[in-house]
Amino acid sequence: MMTENKVALVLGAVKGIGKGIGLALARQGINVALNYFDWEENVENLKRDFDKTGAEHLILKTDLCDTDKIPEMVETVIKRFGRLDILINNIERGGWPIVHGPYVKNQWDLELATTLRAKQWVFESALPYLKKSRDGVAINFSSIAGIVGRSGPASYIFNDGYSAANRGISLLTETWARMAAPEARVNEIVLGIIETRHGNQTRGWGLLSDHQKKALLDHIPAGRIGSIDDVVKAVLFIINDAPYMTGTSLRIDGGYVIGGERVFDMPQGVV
Repeated sequence: MMTENKVALVLGAVKGIGKGIGLALARQGINVALNYFDWEENVENLKRDFDKTGAEHLILKTDLCDTDKIPEMVETVIKRFGRLDILINNIERGGWPIVHGPYVKNQWDLELATTLRAKQWVFESALPYLKKSRDGVAINFSSIAGIVGRSGPASYIFNDGYSAANRGISLLTETWARMAAPEARVNEIVLGIIETRHGNQTRGWGLLSDHQKKALLDHIPAGRIGSIDDVVKAVLFIINDAPYMTGTSLRIDGGYVIGGERVFDMPQGVV
């Protein structure tokens, strides 16, 4: 993709992964619209960091659980920039079992509404403009929770509703890729344990025992927690270097899904 004069809408942009992606796109000369809702205390830092890039940007505050507000958000981006070429569909709410304990109805509903439903409404509102771009890109973010669920060492960090919602994102990605083709590409980035998402820079991580943390790390063949930079590189690859890739899931998990079990040396055999 040629990035000059392109416009990206980045959800969950006030900090962490979303902010990191937004900054990377701005540094490539892409105009960025940055949506947030929570974490108001981080907004001043967001403004300061994007002002330093010199790129055109727009900061929006939209509650994406209120689906009636989503078309208005997208139209605000169009009114400001006149187009939309890239959608970073990075919106989720994942309750940790070790933080929230057994489900209550409100927590279940919040996880499904934020992690799954909001993405649907955002994509539908953005799709006409992504197709009009003729070189549009949508990237849906999900979690390996949709693959491993509440199991093994991840039993303390992945809740059931959150896991179910993330499995749904993979299905939606394939459907949306068909809907967007050939004018736009739609792909999914499936995140493992990232520093600001289920990793060591989160509240839940501090509630894990040393044994529980070690079990999670031992399950990752790469031997470490993922960084925001790991995620940013995957996003830039999809946007800039994967024009023939659509309807695909790219897993950034250090190998967590395959697990950390050793492969032993081949035995000599008996024949």
